[in-house]
Amino acid sequence: MNLDLEMLRQTFFEETTDLLGEFESSLLRLEDSDGDKEILDRIFRCAHSIKGGSATFGFTAIAQFTHSLETLLDKLRNGLIKANAELIGLLLESLDQLTALVAVEQGLVADAPDSSALLARIELAIECAEGDPDPDSDETLWRVNIRFYPGAGCLRQGTDPLLLVSKILEGGPSLDTSCDASRLPGLADLDPEACYLGWNLEMLSTWAESRFREIVEFVADENQFEIHAVDAFETSTAEPLGGAGSMSSRSNGDFLGSMGGATEQSEDSAALTAPKKAPRTAAPSASSDNHTLRVSTDKVDKLINLVGELVINQSMLNEVVQDFSMEKLPRLMEAVAEMARGSRELQERVMGIRMLPIKHAFGRFPRLVRDLSAANGKLIDLRTTGEETELDKTVIEAIADPLTHLVRNSVDHGLEPPDERIDSGKPEMGTLALHAFHEGGNIVVEVEDDGRGLNRDRILQKATERGLVAEGEIPSDEAIYNFIFHPGFSTANQVTDLSGRGVGLDIVKQGVQALGGSVTLSSTPGNGTRFRIRLPLTMAILEGLSVSAGGEIYILPLTSIVESIRPKSGDVRLLAGEKEVVLVRGEVLPIIRLCSVFGATALVTDPTQALIVIVENDRRKIALMVDELIGQSQVVIKSLESNYRKVDGIAGATIMGNGRVALILDIAGVIQRSREASEQLTLAA
Repeated sequence: MNLDLEMLRQTFFEETTDLLGEFESSLLRLEDSDGDKEILDRIFRCAHSIKGGSATFGFTAIAQFTHSLETLLDKLRNGLIKANAELIGLLLESLDQLTALVAVEQGLVADAPDSSALLARIELAIECAEGDPDPDSDETLWRVNIRFYPGAGCLRQGTDPLLLVSKILEGGPSLDTSCDASRLPGLADLDPEACYLGWNLEMLSTWAESRFREIVEFVADENQFEIHAVDAFETSTAEPLGGAGSMSSRSNGDFLGSMGGATEQSEDSAALTAPKKAPRTAAPSASSDNHTLRVSTDKVDKLINLVGELVINQSMLNEVVQDFSMEKLPRLMEAVAEMARGSRELQERVMGIRMLPIKHAFGRFPRLVRDLSAANGKLIDLRTTGEETELDKTVIEAIADPLTHLVRNSVDHGLEPPDERIDSGKPEMGTLALHAFHEGGNIVVEVEDDGRGLNRDRILQKATERGLVAEGEIPSDEAIYNFIFHPGFSTANQVTDLSGRGVGLDIVKQGVQALGGSVTLSSTPGNGTRFRIRLPLTMAILEGLSVSAGGEIYILPLTSIVESIRPKSGDVRLLAGEKEVVLVRGEVLPIIRLCSVFGATALVTDPTQALIVIVENDRRKIALMVDELIGQSQVVIKSLESNYRKVDGIAGATIMGNGRVALILDIAGVIQRSREASEQLTLAA
């Protein structure tokens, strides 16, 4: 039997991606579950499955790392270690490392970060569990930097410096050890009885400074032995390394946490165990280049049944047309109608295969918000609704980055620190909500926070400084808020790790528009901001209205159409003698002649004899003038850019039933082209 190993490897990567996702979501739930046994068992099974699969395919680095992680998880689920926030932080770092190792084996990245330091912390956690430490222990775990440069005469005194180094390393797992030979002289000046070497050591230890100094007490003075505590990993009342005065030398880093149990924290120690640092950027997901799609057996079964019906219909059709006569016409029409019905249903079923719950996009945000809140010193409650709302797989993959920008923007700019929220009468924990729901023929995704809201005056000031607002112009609040989507626009006073360069919201708008969607926002000062993204259900099939203009067929997306009218002569007017507008129930709308936009000759020039289609984009209505309305239909979108070139105002093309090619309009692009054409005419005049 021939086995397709590459296919099996790909299956392993797909399953591992799912397991890593379940690992992360379970860890985040564990943080709020007080050590739920079922969640712990689920996490352990994820690690065990990854270890077994990686060992089968010879992915040694993954198997070895997961083996140590599995041992730690086993101690955790057996109650030998408490599932506190610091330990969960260590497990999340381990998850990032696993993701990176999988990405390397999959060929997505060239190399992964070194695992040795992380493995040392995992092993230490395991040792703490095996030693059954006292839950009330106040020993502190430190990351220690030691500089040991013994005097030149230590060998003459009968002291072996290598033995001292090994004694020092008994204090805990080594993270890095290097020998410094910079003091070594030339061969002619070399004294064989002198010691020229020095050692720089980095390790994890619970020893106090005095214990280390006892080892080198008789061979090294203050200039030859230096010790610094870099990080504290657990609260302590014991003597710290370096004494009380060394506290200022500690920098923020990664934390292992209390492996033996939780202890009460003083204000200083609490600050140490909740460091403010930039969130770690995880390695590329093993699914970032995944072109496969998992489909439920229920969907496949329905497809198989439908194909069976089509085969039966095809047989009936063949029988009717073999010896066709007019008496068989009713049967022929019935068979064709059945075939059309089956084809339409088959199309819907096939498109349904590409539909995935939006939770695949929302799933990345609990971890992201957790990291960002720690980095910013903010308390954030992330809430999601509508996670089962389905979207096209392509749309879900493409919307992930715009949503990430919006979440980061809300955390950095929108939500206030706890003390500021309390001063303004709000709960100290801010709320960030993600909503998804159907609205008409679209999917709407909202990112909403209860933070400080947008500063209208600040945005207007920046827009005026950049020349986006003419002198004396008084734009509406909606227009002012939309300035933040302009390229390079930012109101931040300084650049942070999260934002401030003015590129995030510009990318959001471009990304959403590339999907055929739109993004709007609303804000209430002091009460928060809501970003609203409207997206098409699928990017492959479009429900559209066919119209003709200048002898060409165009498709208008049905979701952009408000209504179609044939105006009366009194409703069409000229502004300033040149700009056509139409009055629709008291609302004045600019008229855009579709033929003029694309340089075609209109067959109907009188607006009262033509058809006016009212379309809406970004909450702005325009009147699109066409020759006639053909009808409504579903069309399959074909990329014009890949088959020809990009054309402004055109979203794609399709082939009609009569074989003609029809262009699918991009309403935002049509408006932009019309505006540019109008400006050119003004300049020419």
